Amino acid sequence: MKNRYVDFIKDEHFIKCIETLYYSYVKAKEQITKKKFYNNKIDAIKLTFDSKFNKLDEESIIEAEILRQIDKSINNSIGTFHEQILGGIEGYEMGNLSGFDIKAKDNTLFADIKNKHNTMNSSSAEALFQKLARYADDYKRAKCYWVQILAKNSFNESWVGDINGKEYSHSRVFKISGDRFYALLTGSETAFYDLYKALPKAIDDFMQTIDNGEKSEVNSALAEIQEEIKSSKRTILDQITFENYSYYLGFDKL
Repeated sequence: MKNRYVDFIKDEHFIKCIETLYYSYVKAKEQITKKKFYNNKIDAIKLTFDSKFNKLDEESIIEAEILRQIDKSINNSIGTFHEQILGGIEGYEMGNLSGFDIKAKDNTLFADIKNKHNTMNSSSAEALFQKLARYADDYKRAKCYWVQILAKNSFNESWVGDINGKEYSHSRVFKISGDRFYALLTGSETAFYDLYKALPKAIDDFMQTIDNGEKSEVNSALAEIQEEIKSSKRTILDQITFENYSYYLGFDKL
């Protein structure tokens, strides 16, 4: 029976990967309490411009600011999503905190996956190269990859470079873009594109299985602020500004 979404993983696995990511989003939102939201001072002036210039209501602006704050944890979760997808391809598996993200079951491939090309500083890059080189030395048939899901170009090439003043190279250590890595593991040059095209339908199918009450959950920070304005009679933006800057001259009048 033909798969509904993509050819290289089972439909059930695809949906499971989406489900895991969905609950990462839910958890990330729930973790943004009002206290955590205020940890970094909110720029009330910028939010005012955002609201007026982008013609968005205050609630939408605050939602966007909260999403910006959780962006880092979501990026990490997106990386995990790709690991789970790739780990569902026949002949491969996830590392599950074993020091690698993806490996071939016959130990001919090891990979470390980064969602974006610019997520490492020089020290992290050096440590990653050394780790991949060790896998290559320990497993003589293995090719080892630094995978950049979102890269500046499409490539599969030897990782050679100067890192922290030292020259690094290894005959079986490579860096590779996301599209090329998906192609390498699936045997299909368009696998990454196929994933992209299948996502909207797969997500819609998954969302049909979610309870409407669960879908409508709001993040804790916004819910707390909305509860407070019932008694303060302030707008959402005024409430946030007051709670962040009431000690500034004149702001106690809000």
